[in-house]
Amino acid sequence: MPLLPPLRSIFRTTVGLLTTCLLMVGGAESRAQAPRRPVAATSRAISTDPKLVVRGERLFENQCSPCHNFRQKGIGPSLGQATTESSPDWLRAFIRNAPGQIARRDPRALRLYEEYKQAMPAFPHLTATDVEALLAYLHGNRQAEPTASETDAALSDPIPEKIPKSGLRLGLEEVLTAPATAPKAPLARLNKMAVLPGPPDRVFLQELRGLLYELAGNDLRVAMDIRPLRPRFTHAPGLATGFGSFAFHPEFLKNGLLYTTHAEPAGMAPADFAYADSVRVALQWVLTEWKIENPTAPTFAGPGRELLRVNVVTAIHGMQDIAFNPLAQPGSPDYGLLYVGIGDGGATEHGHGDLCADNRHVWGSVLRIDPGDRNARNGRYGIPPDNPFVGDPAAVGEIYCRGFRNPNRLTWTPDGRLLVTDIGQANAEELNVALAGADYGWPHREGTFRLNPAGKMNLVYPRPADEAPGRYAYPAAQYDHDEGNAISGGVVYTGSAVPALRGKYVFGDVVNGRVFFVESSALHPGVLAPIQELDVEVAGRPTTFQQRTGAKKTDFRIGTGLNGELYFFTKTDGKLYRVTGCAPVR
Repeated sequence: MPLLPPLRSIFRTTVGLLTTCLLMVGGAESRAQAPRRPVAATSRAISTDPKLVVRGERLFENQCSPCHNFRQKGIGPSLGQATTESSPDWLRAFIRNAPGQIARRDPRALRLYEEYKQAMPAFPHLTATDVEALLAYLHGNRQAEPTASETDAALSDPIPEKIPKSGLRLGLEEVLTAPATAPKAPLARLNKMAVLPGPPDRVFLQELRGLLYELAGNDLRVAMDIRPLRPRFTHAPGLATGFGSFAFHPEFLKNGLLYTTHAEPAGMAPADFAYADSVRVALQWVLTEWKIENPTAPTFAGPGRELLRVNVVTAIHGMQDIAFNPLAQPGSPDYGLLYVGIGDGGATEHGHGDLCADNRHVWGSVLRIDPGDRNARNGRYGIPPDNPFVGDPAAVGEIYCRGFRNPNRLTWTPDGRLLVTDIGQANAEELNVALAGADYGWPHREGTFRLNPAGKMNLVYPRPADEAPGRYAYPAAQYDHDEGNAISGGVVYTGSAVPALRGKYVFGDVVNGRVFFVESSALHPGVLAPIQELDVEVAGRPTTFQQRTGAKKTDFRIGTGLNGELYFFTKTDGKLYRVTGCAPVR
C-alpha cells in the first residue's frame, strides 16, 4: 500500500513488498478471525490538511492501488476502516518496522501476516511527512461498515466440505535453482513452462522479469531477453506484470512466429481497447508477434510487430496467458488461432465493474484471434468468422468466452476441451471448461455463488432460486479460501514415468503450494468434480512447499516438460522440481 518508497524505487520492488504493504490496516474481513475493539482516530491525531491529503493520494495511487482500495478486500485488505480500527501511533510504528511488530508478537500484525501470508518490510527511509500524508489520505477515505442485511445473508463458509487426502504422495527431484533476478523474494519469477515440438523437442520457461529460458538438460540458458527489445517494458510492481506469457505458432519451425505479452506504463501508445478518460489507467498490456530469423538457433532474434494493446485500471489481472490449441490439425477451424486470457484489470474491486460485465468490453474474457489475418479494427490481426459474437455490432468479436476475474492459465485436455483456471476474489477458486459464447459470471458470480459487485465483495451469497437456466456457466471444480488463496493452473498428465497420474488434471494453490488433482474424465461444465490432495516428498523425505521455500507464500506453478512429464516450480526461491514418481503414503 502507500507505505512504500518513492515511485522510482517501488517500480524496482518485488511483488512480495507490494502485496503486503498495508497489512496493518486490515478491514472488516479480518474481524471475522478475531474480534477487536475499534480505535477512534480523531482529526487531532491525523491531519486534514488538503495539501497533505493530495500528497497522500499521489503516493497511494502510484504505489498502493494495485493491492488495496477502500471498498474491497483484494490482494491486500480493504482500507476503508484503516484509521478507525488502528490507532495512528500503531500505524506509524507498523509502517516503520512491520517485521519488528511481527517479531514482537503484536496480535494484529500476527493475524494479518497469517491471513495474507507475507510481511511488509521495514521502511525507515520514509519521511515523516510521507507517512502523515498517507494517513491523511486514508482517513479522508474511510468507509461505512457493511450493513447487517449484507452480512446476515452472506455465506459464512461457502464450501464446508474439506478437500480430502488422496493417500498418494508424489516423489520430486530438485532439478535446479534459477538465476536470481532480484535480491529479495520472489527471487526468480518463473511463471510458465511449455514444450516447442521438434524435432528435437525443446522446453522453455518464461521469467516475468523479461527472460525466456530454454531448459537444456538441468540448466537454464537465456533464449531471449525482451527488455532491450521493448524499452518501455516494466515488471513493476510485480503481481504478474512484466513478461506475461508466450506461445509458439504451431508452424514455428517453418515460419518462426513467436508470440509474447508484456506490460508497459500507461500512455505509451494509443490502446486498441480503452475506456473513459475519467477512469485511471495503471498499465498497458501488449501482445507482440516476433519473426524469429532462425527458429532452431539457441537464441532467438528477429523483428516484432504489435498486434494489440489493452489498458487496465490497476496492475493486477492483465493479459495472463496466451496459447494455441495443440491438438488442432491443419485445415481444422481452430488451427493457428491464438487464445488470449485478459483479466478484469482490478476494475471491479475499484468500482468499475461495468468494464467486465458484458460482451461489449474486452476485460474478463478469453479472446480467440487469427494472427495471420487482418480484418480486426486495427488491421493487425483477424477475427475468426466462427467466433460466437461475430455479427453482433455492439459486441467485441474477438471474445470466445467471458465472465472471468483472472483467467490465469489456458490448457487443453487430451480429448480437446479447453480448461480455464480463474483466480477468485475472496472465496472461490475455479477450474472451468470453456464453452464458446459462455458467460462464467464475473463480476456477479464467484464460483457457484452470487456476488454483489456494488457491495462488499469478500461476501458471497446463495444463487437466486429464479435464476434463468443457462444464464451463467459454472465451474467444473472449485475450492474456497479455507483451502488456499489462488488457483495455480495445471495440466492433464500424459507422460509415462508416473502411471498413477495418467488422466489426472494436476493443479495447485499459488500461495500455500498444496498440490491437487481431479480426474480429467470428471470435468464437465457446471458439474463439480471432486478434488483430492497429493502429498509430496523430495529425496524421499515428506515435505511441503511452504517448508521448502521457508515462506507462507510459495508462488507455486506447474508445467510440462519433455514427453509430457510434470514439473513444479516456486517463484519465491526460484527452484524447479521434476515429478519422478507417485506411490501410496506409507
